Amino acid sequence: MNRRELLKRLGLAGVAAPILLRAIVTLVDDKSELTLETLKQAQWISGVEMSDEEMEEVVSNVNRNSLGLEQLREVELSEDVPLAIHFSPITTPDPIKQLDRSCKVAANDIDVPEDDESIAFLPVTQLAELVRQKKISSVRLTNIYLERLKKYGPMLRCVVTLTEALAMEQAKRADAEIAEGKYRGPLHGIPWGAKDLIAVPGYPTSWGIPYHKERELDSHATVAKRLNEAGAVLVAKLSLGALAMGDKWFEGMTRNPWNPRVGSSGSSAGSASAVVAGLVGFTLGSETLGSILSPSIRCGASSLRPTFGRVSRHGCMPLSWSMDKIGPLCRSIEDCAIVFNTIHGSDGLDPTAGTYEFKWPSQQDLGSLRVGYSKRRRANDEDLEILKELGCEMVEISLPTDIPLRPLTNIIDIEAASVFEDLLKAGHTEGWNTWPKSFRAAQFVSAVDYVRIQRSRSILMQRFEEAITDVDIMINMNDLVHTNFTGHPSVVMPFNFRERGDAKFARPTVLTGHLHDDERLLAFANAFQSKLDTQHQHPNLDPWLDQFNAGTMDKPEKPKEPETEQDSKSGAKTPDSTESDSKSGTSGQANGKSGKDGK
Repeated sequence: MNRRELLKRLGLAGVAAPILLRAIVTLVDDKSELTLETLKQAQWISGVEMSDEEMEEVVSNVNRNSLGLEQLREVELSEDVPLAIHFSPITTPDPIKQLDRSCKVAANDIDVPEDDESIAFLPVTQLAELVRQKKISSVRLTNIYLERLKKYGPMLRCVVTLTEALAMEQAKRADAEIAEGKYRGPLHGIPWGAKDLIAVPGYPTSWGIPYHKERELDSHATVAKRLNEAGAVLVAKLSLGALAMGDKWFEGMTRNPWNPRVGSSGSSAGSASAVVAGLVGFTLGSETLGSILSPSIRCGASSLRPTFGRVSRHGCMPLSWSMDKIGPLCRSIEDCAIVFNTIHGSDGLDPTAGTYEFKWPSQQDLGSLRVGYSKRRRANDEDLEILKELGCEMVEISLPTDIPLRPLTNIIDIEAASVFEDLLKAGHTEGWNTWPKSFRAAQFVSAVDYVRIQRSRSILMQRFEEAITDVDIMINMNDLVHTNFTGHPSVVMPFNFRERGDAKFARPTVLTGHLHDDERLLAFANAFQSKLDTQHQHPNLDPWLDQFNAGTMDKPEKPKEPETEQDSKSGAKTPDSTESDSKSGTSGQANGKSGKDGK
């Protein structure tokens, strides 16, 4: 009789297994912490086999997590506090039945740039007009991007798989349809790249780990299918940190195109790097706890993390069912709006996805908006001057601090441990970064504590709504962690760049809107970005490529980035973040977890 059969029979007997489990719990309670000896007993019951070294890591992680869970036990929970799952943002409006995806861009008379590089860095809005007016073919545009992917992709380590055969087929079809007057809209004929957790038939979907390097999935991710229907051309599957953690995958560290000596952050590492480097027209990424915003901040992309539930995750790797979001990473905010217009809405396959109103160009009145800010923001107030130019009223607000944020990040570890349990137990953990120890520790968080975490999340959602009631938009509130738990949408754009030696570093502006107010957030962000010119700047990759080919790129000492700090788990912390107190969790940035997120 094997262990599982024994436990099954003991469970049916209704006596022995519960007694044995309670005995181990009692041992832990008596000693106030998990010990190696207790873990060895628990390992036999759970079926999770570990080496002595792995068990020591688990003991350390479990005891550290216990400190945070003790904090949550101090949070007052009345019986009417709900469990935040099937997760849905608190103020979810009624969905609409029919969706209008019509979308237009300004019909400007644009000349084709003289060189391919200048073409490659154009925003989607201008590329779309060149294609629509037949000034450039989709085939030519696709070839430009494929050549750049082949030339710069190895240096940046942002490409997992080129989809060249599919791309040429889609580009030829786009040109033929446009020639016949069958124009599908602004993404018709535009090459794009998908984070390699988005399933596309006929090509591997690796999730960033060696074990799935050649694995093909039968499913077709809804977002990829909708872009295909819009006539977009898929040219590449792009890198992500292993199982959506950071920027390190089985080919190494994805690089920041402004300074390839350092990583791009993650986990939408390749998506941010490739679009900023002009290797694709636009990209899709995902976020659970920073994986769109963090690499966009590091690389200087313009990106949208939508309201939770606005975009279907069907066909995309799950990391945390109650936190995952899919969104665009682009070269301008208006590009993000155009892509979002195509991918949002229910598909009947992701139960969290709903269909809500969205129109672009937006007709919403942006006059007299109230913008929330914090006194703890940076000393540089140039962005506040732009807000005044736009006629905004500035309102000082504070985010809730009574719910510790760090313990809530256990949601990701617990849900992800369930997603990857079979691979973990089978020992297929090569190249998983630090996920294995997190997943093993998650096995020992009780179901009662998980429910308490989710109920505490409900209180955080309520407190956050109360805190932002009097404002329409928030700016640089260091709310990345808060809003990933509450489901609010955020956009990021490069505000300016600072030079250090031969490298540049982006300083971002982050704007956050109300739940399901993605249209107004994007419209306002687009108006804000129109006051800047940073979205038109791009990195000069050739000097870096010379260093890469000569093998000298990584020899100089890596400069310390003034705007971001390496995070031990995720690969990045957002600028404007303050060091969070890992015990109180009062900062907007949960130290040690940001950016591991997002599918």
